[in-house]
Amino acid sequence: MAGPPGSAGGRRRLDRAGRRPRREPLARVWRNARLLLDHHPDADALVVLAACYLHDLVNLPKDDPERRMASRRSAALARERLAALGYPAGRLDATAHAIEAHSFSAAIAPCSIEARIVQMPTASTPRGRWAWRACSISPVWIGSALAHPDDPLAAARSLDDRAYALDHISCKLAGLPATMQTAAGRALAGERVAMLVSFRNAFADEWQGETGG
Repeated sequence: MAGPPGSAGGRRRLDRAGRRPRREPLARVWRNARLLLDHHPDADALVVLAACYLHDLVNLPKDDPERRMASRRSAALARERLAALGYPAGRLDATAHAIEAHSFSAAIAPCSIEARIVQMPTASTPRGRWAWRACSISPVWIGSALAHPDDPLAAARSLDDRAYALDHISCKLAGLPATMQTAAGRALAGERVAMLVSFRNAFADEWQGETGG
Protein backbone atom coordinates (compact mmCIF):
# COMPACT_ATOMS: atom_id res chain seq x y z
CA MET A 1 0.00 0.00 0.00
CA ALA A 2 1.62 3.20 -1.11
CA GLY A 3 -1.12 5.75 -1.38
CA PRO A 4 -3.91 7.39 0.64
CA PRO A 5 -7.37 5.90 0.87
CA GLY A 6 -10.39 7.51 -0.66
CA SER A 7 -11.09 10.12 -3.25
CA ALA A 8 -9.67 13.62 -3.55
CA GLY A 9 -12.70 14.95 -1.72
CA GLY A 10 -12.17 12.46 1.10
CA ARG A 11 -8.60 13.66 1.52
CA ARG A 12 -9.49 17.31 1.80
CA ARG A 13 -8.50 18.77 5.15
CA LEU A 14 -10.88 21.24 6.68
CA ASP A 15 -9.35 24.38 8.11
CA ARG A 16 -10.51 27.92 8.62
CA ALA A 17 -9.29 29.05 5.22
CA GLY A 18 -10.80 26.06 3.42
CA ARG A 19 -7.38 25.17 2.00
CA ARG A 20 -6.55 21.80 0.49
CA PRO A 21 -3.86 19.94 2.42
CA ARG A 22 -0.35 19.51 1.14
CA ARG A 23 0.10 15.79 0.55
CA GLU A 24 3.86 15.78 1.16
CA PRO A 25 3.67 15.99 4.99
CA LEU A 26 1.04 13.24 5.07
CA ALA A 27 3.19 11.06 2.85
CA ARG A 28 6.14 11.57 5.21
CA VAL A 29 3.99 10.50 8.16
CA TRP A 30 3.08 7.31 6.31
CA ARG A 31 6.71 6.63 5.33
CA ASN A 32 7.79 6.91 8.96
CA ALA A 33 4.91 4.73 10.10
CA ARG A 34 6.01 2.06 7.66
CA LEU A 35 9.41 2.01 9.37
CA LEU A 36 7.67 1.20 12.63
CA LEU A 37 5.39 -1.37 11.00
CA ASP A 38 8.51 -3.35 10.14
CA HIS A 39 9.00 -3.82 13.89
CA HIS A 40 5.35 -4.70 14.54
CA PRO A 41 4.09 -7.30 12.05
CA ASP A 42 1.03 -7.82 14.26
CA ALA A 43 -0.25 -4.30 13.53
CA ASP A 44 -2.99 -3.70 10.95
CA ALA A 45 -1.23 -1.79 8.17
CA LEU A 46 -4.50 -0.62 6.59
CA VAL A 47 -5.60 1.01 9.84
CA VAL A 48 -2.22 2.72 10.18
CA LEU A 49 -2.28 3.87 6.56
CA ALA A 50 -5.77 5.38 6.83
CA ALA A 51 -4.99 7.09 10.15
CA CYS A 52 -1.73 8.56 8.82
CA TYR A 53 -3.44 10.21 5.87
CA LEU A 54 -6.60 11.29 7.67
CA HIS A 55 -5.30 12.27 11.12
CA ASP A 56 -5.39 15.98 10.29
CA LEU A 57 -8.72 16.26 8.48
CA VAL A 58 -9.82 18.97 10.91
CA ASN A 59 -6.91 21.38 11.31
CA LEU A 60 -7.33 24.18 13.85
CA PRO A 61 -4.81 26.99 14.49
CA LYS A 62 -2.44 26.50 17.41
CA ASP A 63 -4.07 29.31 19.36
CA ASP A 64 -7.63 28.07 18.82
CA PRO A 65 -9.27 27.28 22.19
CA GLU A 66 -10.86 24.21 20.59
CA ARG A 67 -7.58 22.83 19.24
CA ARG A 68 -7.55 19.95 21.73
CA MET A 69 -10.76 18.73 20.09
CA ALA A 70 -9.32 18.68 16.57
CA SER A 71 -8.24 15.04 16.62
CA ARG A 72 -11.66 13.92 17.85
CA ARG A 73 -13.32 15.87 15.06
CA SER A 74 -10.86 14.44 12.56
CA ALA A 75 -11.68 10.93 13.78
CA ALA A 76 -15.43 11.51 13.47
CA LEU A 77 -15.09 12.97 9.98
CA ALA A 78 -12.73 10.18 8.89
CA ARG A 79 -15.18 7.57 10.14
CA GLU A 80 -17.95 9.19 8.09
CA ARG A 81 -15.87 9.52 4.92
CA LEU A 82 -14.36 6.04 5.14
CA ALA A 83 -17.74 4.39 5.73
CA ALA A 84 -19.12 6.15 2.65
CA LEU A 85 -16.19 4.82 0.62
CA GLY A 86 -16.81 1.23 1.66
CA TYR A 87 -13.89 0.96 4.07
CA PRO A 88 -14.11 -2.26 6.14
CA ALA A 89 -16.61 -1.60 8.92
CA GLY A 90 -14.65 -3.77 11.34
CA ARG A 91 -11.68 -1.43 11.09
CA LEU A 92 -13.50 1.87 11.59
CA ASP A 93 -13.22 1.90 15.39
CA ALA A 94 -9.49 1.12 15.32
CA THR A 95 -8.84 3.77 12.69
CA ALA A 96 -10.84 6.41 14.55
CA HIS A 97 -9.01 5.64 17.78
CA ALA A 98 -5.61 5.91 16.10
CA ILE A 99 -6.61 9.32 14.73
CA GLU A 100 -8.01 10.77 17.94
CA ALA A 101 -5.13 9.44 20.08
CA HIS A 102 -2.36 10.82 17.86
CA SER A 103 -2.66 14.30 19.36
CA PHE A 104 -0.95 14.97 22.69
CA SER A 105 -3.24 17.92 23.37
CA ALA A 106 -6.25 15.58 23.20
CA ALA A 107 -4.84 13.59 26.16
CA ILE A 108 -6.22 10.29 24.83
CA ALA A 109 -4.03 7.31 25.66
CA PRO A 110 -3.26 5.13 22.60
CA CYS A 111 -4.70 1.73 23.48
CA SER A 112 -3.73 -0.24 20.37
CA ILE A 113 -0.46 -0.94 18.62
CA GLU A 114 -1.81 0.90 15.56
CA ALA A 115 -2.52 4.02 17.64
CA ARG A 116 0.92 3.85 19.24
CA ILE A 117 2.52 3.59 15.81
CA VAL A 118 0.54 6.52 14.39
CA GLN A 119 1.32 8.75 17.38
CA MET A 120 5.06 8.68 16.74
CA PRO A 121 5.29 9.87 13.10
CA THR A 122 2.58 12.49 13.50
CA ALA A 123 4.45 13.96 16.48
CA SER A 124 8.01 13.86 15.23
CA THR A 125 7.99 13.60 11.45
CA PRO A 126 9.18 17.23 11.01
CA ARG A 127 12.95 17.44 11.01
CA GLY A 128 15.63 19.98 10.34
CA ARG A 129 14.53 22.67 7.94
CA TRP A 130 11.03 21.19 7.61
CA ALA A 131 10.40 21.54 11.34
CA TRP A 132 11.91 24.99 11.40
CA ARG A 133 9.70 26.04 8.51
CA ALA A 134 6.70 25.10 10.66
CA CYS A 135 8.08 27.06 13.60
CA SER A 136 8.84 30.09 11.45
CA ILE A 137 5.36 30.15 9.92
CA SER A 138 3.53 29.77 13.23
CA PRO A 139 4.47 33.26 14.52
CA VAL A 140 2.60 34.76 11.58
CA TRP A 141 -0.55 33.00 12.76
CA ILE A 142 -0.34 33.69 16.48
CA GLY A 143 1.59 36.96 16.64
CA SER A 144 4.77 35.73 18.30
CA ALA A 145 8.37 36.52 17.36
CA LEU A 146 10.67 34.08 15.60
CA ALA A 147 13.27 34.14 18.40
CA HIS A 148 14.39 36.27 21.34
CA PRO A 149 16.60 39.04 19.95
CA ASP A 150 19.42 38.61 22.48
CA ASP A 151 19.00 35.13 23.97
CA PRO A 152 17.49 32.75 21.37
CA LEU A 153 18.45 29.59 23.32
CA ALA A 154 17.08 30.89 26.65
CA ALA A 155 20.40 30.67 28.49
CA ALA A 156 19.41 33.43 30.91
CA ARG A 157 15.61 33.59 30.66
CA SER A 158 12.57 31.37 30.96
CA LEU A 159 11.34 29.51 27.90
CA ASP A 160 8.17 30.92 26.36
CA ASP A 161 7.02 29.37 23.09
CA ARG A 162 4.02 31.66 22.90
CA ALA A 163 6.35 34.63 22.66
CA TYR A 164 9.19 33.01 20.66
CA ALA A 165 8.70 30.26 18.08
CA LEU A 166 12.23 28.88 18.56
CA ASP A 167 11.43 28.10 22.20
CA HIS A 168 8.87 25.52 21.03
CA ILE A 169 11.69 23.11 20.26
CA SER A 170 12.80 23.02 23.90
CA CYS A 171 9.30 23.44 25.34
CA LYS A 172 7.73 20.53 23.49
CA LEU A 173 9.59 18.88 20.64
CA ALA A 174 12.73 17.92 22.57
CA GLY A 175 10.63 15.96 25.04
CA LEU A 176 8.69 13.96 22.47
CA PRO A 177 11.01 10.90 22.26
CA ALA A 178 10.32 9.99 25.89
CA THR A 179 6.58 9.98 25.23
CA MET A 180 6.70 7.53 22.33
CA GLN A 181 4.88 4.28 23.00
CA THR A 182 7.27 1.86 21.25
CA ALA A 183 11.02 1.31 21.46
CA ALA A 184 11.40 1.80 17.72
CA GLY A 185 9.39 5.01 17.94
CA ARG A 186 11.56 6.37 20.74
CA ALA A 187 14.72 5.62 18.77
CA LEU A 188 13.45 7.24 15.57
CA ALA A 189 12.09 10.26 17.43
CA GLY A 190 15.43 10.67 19.21
CA GLU A 191 17.24 10.78 15.88
CA ARG A 192 14.83 13.39 14.54
CA VAL A 193 15.07 15.59 17.62
CA ALA A 194 18.87 15.46 17.53
CA MET A 195 18.78 16.71 13.94
CA LEU A 196 16.35 19.46 14.90
CA VAL A 197 18.40 20.60 17.91
CA SER A 198 21.53 20.72 15.75
CA PHE A 199 19.73 22.86 13.20
CA ARG A 200 18.33 25.07 15.99
CA ASN A 201 21.80 25.66 17.42
CA ALA A 202 23.20 26.60 14.02
CA PHE A 203 20.28 28.96 13.49
CA ALA A 204 20.85 30.57 16.90
CA ASP A 205 24.50 31.22 16.05
CA GLU A 206 23.48 33.02 12.86
CA TRP A 207 20.61 34.81 14.60
CA GLN A 208 22.86 36.22 17.30
CA GLY A 209 25.38 37.32 14.70
CA GLU A 210 22.69 39.17 12.76
CA THR A 211 20.96 40.79 15.73
CA GLY A 212 24.21 41.59 17.48
CA GLY A 213 25.85 43.07 14.45
